[in-house]
Amino acid sequence: MIIIENDQIAPETCRNAVVAIGNYDGVHRGHQMLLSLAFREARALHAPFGVVTFEPHPRTLFRPNEPVFRITPPAMKAKLLGGCGADFMQILTFDRDLASKEAESFVREELVDRLGVCHVVTGYDFHFGKGRKGSPEMMRTLGKELGFGVTVVEQVTDDDGVAPFSSSSIRRELRQGEVSSANQQLGYRWTVLSRVVPGDQRGRTMGFPTVNIALENGCDPGEGIYAVRVRNGEKAWRGAGYIGKRPTFGKTDVVLEVYLLGFSGDLYGTELAVEFVEFIRPDQAFSDAEALTAQMQKDVQAIDAVLTTVEANDPIARFPLGKLQGEGRL
Repeated sequence: MIIIENDQIAPETCRNAVVAIGNYDGVHRGHQMLLSLAFREARALHAPFGVVTFEPHPRTLFRPNEPVFRITPPAMKAKLLGGCGADFMQILTFDRDLASKEAESFVREELVDRLGVCHVVTGYDFHFGKGRKGSPEMMRTLGKELGFGVTVVEQVTDDDGVAPFSSSSIRRELRQGEVSSANQQLGYRWTVLSRVVPGDQRGRTMGFPTVNIALENGCDPGEGIYAVRVRNGEKAWRGAGYIGKRPTFGKTDVVLEVYLLGFSGDLYGTELAVEFVEFIRPDQAFSDAEALTAQMQKDVQAIDAVLTTVEANDPIARFPLGKLQGEGRL
């Protein structure tokens, strides 16, 4: 997948494309339905399929003192969009200039002049331009005027047809440690994609050496122990994941540490994908390191059992890692 930054000129291979436009934080099942429709439209028109998205998250501009919990930071979002079949991703910098651009100017400059789109696919609630005055109805009108087709996708709900899929709902579930519920809405397992960084190496002295994964600013899922699967390319391990402040040792910063079952070696600087499978227990303080070690032994046994069951009967799609699975769907 080609990634086009804000000021880069789009290659000719990305022009006259079908584009899906939106923020797509989470690339959840609602997003996937929209992206699937755009994928099929592109194939029917023998056109490239692209995604127009925004960085940073708009809330970062309007509420700079409130870090945003990004379900899928840029690198993870790119992998998932590639997994949905996108040929390219156009990233528009969401700054004061873009936020103040009139809706019609946004369409003319960013979609028509920059990309020469032949068709736009957007959600029913997508608003754009200064004061969010641009609407799906305006997009349809401008499409007729400027010569591109428009598809507006209505709200996508769960299998019961009741609850709509939404990034806000998924963030809420993750904050509460309800990772299984969040995963059902995502259609894949929530994954942290980041690099291994140095830690305090206390786990080595307890018999549980961990890898320390850098977290994005604002990332705040429920603190506790998780059953995880960890990937590095084609390599994969079962893992005991910990998110928390390490209260037993008087720490205050939130970390992600993972004990890889059956692994020994050095992974410093390596990019890992940590896939969250199930919440095991909340974080807690222990009287001393020995009590914590005893609990960790129990946690690892429980996690091994959970992952054995999951791997025998995988209930939802495996993490795609940029591979197209079916017609534009994860």
